[in-house]
Amino acid sequence: MQYRPATGDDALPLAQMNQRLIRDEGHRNPMSQDELLARMHAWLAGEYQAVIFQDDAGPAGYALFRRDANYVYVRQFFVEPPRRRQRIGRAAIEHLAKHFWKDSPRFRLDVLANNSRAIAFWRTVGFVEYRITMERPFF
Repeated sequence: MQYRPATGDDALPLAQMNQRLIRDEGHRNPMSQDELLARMHAWLAGEYQAVIFQDDAGPAGYALFRRDANYVYVRQFFVEPPRRRQRIGRAAIEHLAKHFWKDSPRFRLDVLANNSRAIAFWRTVGFVEYRITMERPFF
């Protein structure tokens, strides 16, 4: 697997993977692909960085993150569904931690409460619950 920093030229494939991520995790984000593309361009031109994981079969996934003073915030992490359960995600986290996040004392991310597969994955790669965000629908 190869890991490379994304550039603005990667915004479209990243937005397409982001759209699949939204669907897979059951997120209620209603953005269209064009809106996701514009947002990805803005993120990559601003405070976020992305790393694409790929091999001879093509892109396997990506991570989108930003550095804060005391941690790296992982905004998005996605492995293509046909490539899952092949240790790609685990290897990507290990590579990112060693090569892209090595100067940070901790990493943070958010996981939807009903996404049990993602919660299980993050636990297997060493993440633990730090806080719980709750909401109440307006009625």
